[in-house]
Amino acid sequence: MSETRIFKRKVYDRMLQWKRERDGKTALLVKGARRVGKSTIVEEFARNEYDTYLLIDFSTATSEVMSLFNDMMDLDFIFLRLQALYNVVLRERRSVIVFDEVQRCPMARQAIKHLVKDHRYDYIETGSLISIRKNTAGIIIPSEETRIEMYPMDYEEFRWALGDTVGMSLLKQFLERRMPLGPALRTAMRDFRLYMLIGGMPQAVNEYLDTNNLSLVDAVKREIIDLYYDDFLKIDPTGRASKLFVSIPSRLSTNASRFKVGSVLNDSERRNLTDVLQAMSESMVVNFAYHANDPNVGLSLNIDYDRYKMFIGDTGLFITLAFRDKDVTENIIYRKLLSDKLSANLGYVYENVVSQMLIATGNKLFYHAWPTEKGNHSYEIDFLLSRGDKLWPLEVKSSGYNAHASLDAFCRKYSGRVTNRYLVYTKDFATDGSTTLLPVPMTQFL
Repeated sequence: MSETRIFKRKVYDRMLQWKRERDGKTALLVKGARRVGKSTIVEEFARNEYDTYLLIDFSTATSEVMSLFNDMMDLDFIFLRLQALYNVVLRERRSVIVFDEVQRCPMARQAIKHLVKDHRYDYIETGSLISIRKNTAGIIIPSEETRIEMYPMDYEEFRWALGDTVGMSLLKQFLERRMPLGPALRTAMRDFRLYMLIGGMPQAVNEYLDTNNLSLVDAVKREIIDLYYDDFLKIDPTGRASKLFVSIPSRLSTNASRFKVGSVLNDSERRNLTDVLQAMSESMVVNFAYHANDPNVGLSLNIDYDRYKMFIGDTGLFITLAFRDKDVTENIIYRKLLSDKLSANLGYVYENVVSQMLIATGNKLFYHAWPTEKGNHSYEIDFLLSRGDKLWPLEVKSSGYNAHASLDAFCRKYSGRVTNRYLVYTKDFATDGSTTLLPVPMTQFL
């Protein structure tokens, strides 16, 4: 029988900050894709930080509970009924009411305005945005919400789950001192490849800790992928979103400078695609990197919404999608990936995991591509970070190959706009002129 684990998540500290600073003046909405652990961490927070809590799971709530939020004239009656139905005593300013899967009860979301104004209790909502967007038509979205985003476990959270509480702090010290890892690099990269294979979905991590069997972990990931596929069908019954979702690994593997929708959808399917792409982005299942036409501070001012790349929000799911040509991804593939001996060029996998790490640390994703002087091929900067009044360009490599022609060309072209420049790769920390050669696990500290 699987052990129940509560994983340490960084979002907990942000929730504490909300409780301390807002003191019930806003509700907290924890946004995120399904299965990233929202419900688990919110209930843990409610249990630890309040005298009592009342959790309404709207995926299982009765019609009576749902109907309570249709009329907010008598809050005393609503609170009495909820306490009786859930056998919980609520204490003024010392209790929290949790609306789990709030997208299933739009009127409860709308009621937040009145409940927060009443100020008797705190309120936390959770929901997957892929459904919230669909179910909020016709209701008044409350302005009395503090919204925070929750993603799959980042690499540090993954290491915590495996019992390593010091590894990431040591990595950070090496980076701050600009020192090579030396013999420790081999272990650091093997640990990181394990994260790439398992990913940061709590169910997958839990399965690994229970069984130490990557094929069983893969089965869990396939269930999550199937869930996402079905979710995309719900928001787009034409199937276009689902087709685009499952095609992401194959499209990235072509190393093209943009996602070519025409390689996935036919001419008629490509019409009126804007809403589909917007829903995919809001789902937080997919991360979009947009082309910055004139890369400069304020990257959003130069965004090209018609030129983009798509990444899977969790690289563990990405791996399973990439090798889903069989019903079960065999352990031998995982072993070869883990030992870095699979012959396939896995640059696109490393690009996906870097995108995941940058998103988790609060960055939006931008890239820049342009033709060479001779026009026979293109240069490309995989990711651009805005820091202060300057840019940090990143080029990602899947091997120890440390050439960085695109970085050099970019920094020549935009010399006044760049401070730090990075080649993110699989070998040890080093410098090459003005370029920092960065082991990929250190990306989290940029």
